[in-house]
Amino acid sequence: MDNETVVEAAMPGKVPKVVVVVYLLRGNKVLLGRRRSSLGESFEECATREVKEETGLDIDKFEFLTVTNNLFLDKAEPYQYVVISMRAVLADHQQPQNIEPDFCDGWGWYEWDNLPKPLFSPLEKVVQAGFNPFPF
Repeated sequence: MDNETVVEAAMPGKVPKVVVVVYLLRGNKVLLGRRRSSLGESFEECATREVKEETGLDIDKFEFLTVTNNLFLDKAEPYQYVVISMRAVLADHQQPQNIEPDFCDGWGWYEWDNLPKPLFSPLEKVVQAGFNPFPF
């Protein structure tokens, strides 16, 4: 049975959520953001819009990193996230603002080997698999 069949059997009528994860890099630190794409947007447009709306930050450069398919079939209400990971660099030395405090506890810069807990589960999976958003 392929993944498509498994998802349809476990989640009839449900649609996978597409999420754009933006790894904003500054030196050896990362500011993580998890954003859902809107219909008709490119990954870059989604990342730019959501980062600006939620942090007030302007992004300068983007690079596509990877896509992961995250199935959560063992949950009471199964779901699926398709996660597009992008690396981005800020336009200059800006500081994030917490523009949507009802949806976010705050922003901070973290070293990759010292990320806050708990992590968004698809992010936790890629970290445990050895993923690293920093250029080699």
